[in-house]
Amino acid sequence: MTRRAAKRVSWAGAALAALAVGTALVGGGFSWKGPREAAVPVRTPEAVRGVEVARLSAPPFVPAPITRDYATKVVVKLAVVEKEMELAPGVEYNFWTFGGTVPGSFIRVRQGDQVEIHLTNAGQDQMPHNIDIHAVSGPGGGAKMTMTMPGQTSVFTFSAEHAGLYVYHCAMAPVGVHIANGMYGLILVEPKDGLPQVDHEYYVMQGEFYTKGKNGEPGLQAFDYQKAIDERPEYVVFNGAVGSLLGEKALQGKTGESVRLFVGNGGPNLVSSFHVIGTVFDNVRDGTSVQHDVQTTLIPAGGAEIVEFRPQVAGDYTLVDHSIFRAFSQGALGMLHVTGKDTPLVYRGGAAPSAGD
Repeated sequence: MTRRAAKRVSWAGAALAALAVGTALVGGGFSWKGPREAAVPVRTPEAVRGVEVARLSAPPFVPAPITRDYATKVVVKLAVVEKEMELAPGVEYNFWTFGGTVPGSFIRVRQGDQVEIHLTNAGQDQMPHNIDIHAVSGPGGGAKMTMTMPGQTSVFTFSAEHAGLYVYHCAMAPVGVHIANGMYGLILVEPKDGLPQVDHEYYVMQGEFYTKGKNGEPGLQAFDYQKAIDERPEYVVFNGAVGSLLGEKALQGKTGESVRLFVGNGGPNLVSSFHVIGTVFDNVRDGTSVQHDVQTTLIPAGGAEIVEFRPQVAGDYTLVDHSIFRAFSQGALGMLHVTGKDTPLVYRGGAAPSAGD
């Protein structure tokens, strides 16, 4: 055999080998012979005992931590309400809400709970609505079972199998319109052993609003579908309005005390670069994984993170989307006001003392 012929045979063999691998992958017959990764867990719903009605909370507050050590049936009653509220000073908007607030009511359950959702659409509303809960294992996340016309109530049940912080939102067509009008919120599925104790917990959720009028244009503003498609919001805000976490509405803390923020991003389009000016996140919890010493955490549309830190210096700590024009020009700005004694060795004005001073 000539060298050229041998080379043709070699290339032909390589091609046949690649084809065989591809065929096996497409046909599902590929078998990996290297180190095996951990298998996807098999989750079996727990037996539950008792029943309780969930205590919901409006932002920026959250219900108290769960203290029971067993799974139970938790009944969650959510009302859909369409209402006009202030989006910015002098600017009104017709919000679609879960529970009358943007974001919607905060839901807190324990891993293993059977969660029974009762979704009621207020009789005076104009639109059908439903709910898609990202913590649900099942088609549509509950949306297919909860198409709720005005004046009706829908019910479905799911097992809270995955610990973590999850977004819920309306998924009626057109889905983006319902979300853009404020229909999103957070549900916390606490791990069975609970979360570590902290001194303060707050609920913060980012969202975008696409108004016909330009940013700051007064009066009742209508939704602009083309701006939403183009991803050109007039407002990017925390908790449904410009200034919702500023001034008298600022979050409160004390030096030396730990703070936990449950932070979500309703979207519908933009990724949030969440940052608190003046601190480093000691912990960022994503599901059951934890990162430490984080300056800014990315939160995708439809995603959520738990951030924890301990301020040691009194003053105002600014919450921002560090895509920074959103913060200072479109409204993604909040405040944590911290009181108490300072720790000069951590932060102070002037030069550091010389050795021996």
